Amino acid sequence: MGVTSITAENRHLGLGASLTLVGLCAMWGLAQVAIKVGNSGISPLLQAGLRSVGATLLVVAWCRSRGIRLIVRDGTLVPGILAGVLFTAEFLLLYWGLDYTTAARSTIFLNSSPFFVAIGAHWVIPGDRFSTAKVVGLIAAFVGVIVAFSDSLQLPTLRALIGDIMCLGAAAAWGATTVLIKATSLARIAPERTLAYQLVVSSVALCTGSWLLGEPGITNANWLVISALLYQIIGVAFGSYLVWFWLIAHYPASRVASFVFLTPLFGVFAAAILLHDHVNAALIASLLLIAGGIYIINRP
Repeated sequence: MGVTSITAENRHLGLGASLTLVGLCAMWGLAQVAIKVGNSGISPLLQAGLRSVGATLLVVAWCRSRGIRLIVRDGTLVPGILAGVLFTAEFLLLYWGLDYTTAARSTIFLNSSPFFVAIGAHWVIPGDRFSTAKVVGLIAAFVGVIVAFSDSLQLPTLRALIGDIMCLGAAAAWGATTVLIKATSLARIAPERTLAYQLVVSSVALCTGSWLLGEPGITNANWLVISALLYQIIGVAFGSYLVWFWLIAHYPASRVASFVFLTPLFGVFAAAILLHDHVNAALIASLLLIAGGIYIINRP
């Protein structure tokens, strides 16, 4: 699975990789809706923990079927645990934040993570430095996020603003995780092992945190809530993340991460259609700026 960082950083995204990333963004956009639905019947931290537990079991089964060893003494334990801590922080903030803000808004703030990836990659990943196009594209997308954020500042209460800030914190944790994986020995191991580190740590931390905080737990396990949880376990935490970590190992981190800006295009409208979240002119303008930014970043 290994690819030297210089080779990876010089590799351009082909049509197949680009279409794969678009598909991942569509899945992640719908995931925000699934989390919101799941929160209606399962406490936020417990839901996140159950997602990690379920995905861990699937990763173990997958690795056993393919003869992939998950426990190997190769010096990846420390960065693996750190990646797990960041992964835990990301979803703790996201699941909690969705109790305060809408799915449409959360998908914009969570998917501002490319800002953090670009900044981190510039300093720690050789060959993935800032360029004029990258800076212009990031600025355009950043303005888009600011346009969306300005709306919450006009709300009569601080509830949505708190949720937005938590989701932005989740984006920072996601970006830090991506840079950590790319800059350490985690980039040279099977993506299944990279994912396993994060799922195991988050399973323990999130479920323990739910218990310590006295969350009510599962309060309404109807078919819709269970379906939302299964989608998060099978489609997102298992399937999509395996593909994501493979792409991170084989292509420039900032280019791969920039596609994340597309997720709000799917998430906002999924939330509008399925949850009837409010979509106003500011959100539409922010999405257009974000889409323009990703085009500029990735044009030849």
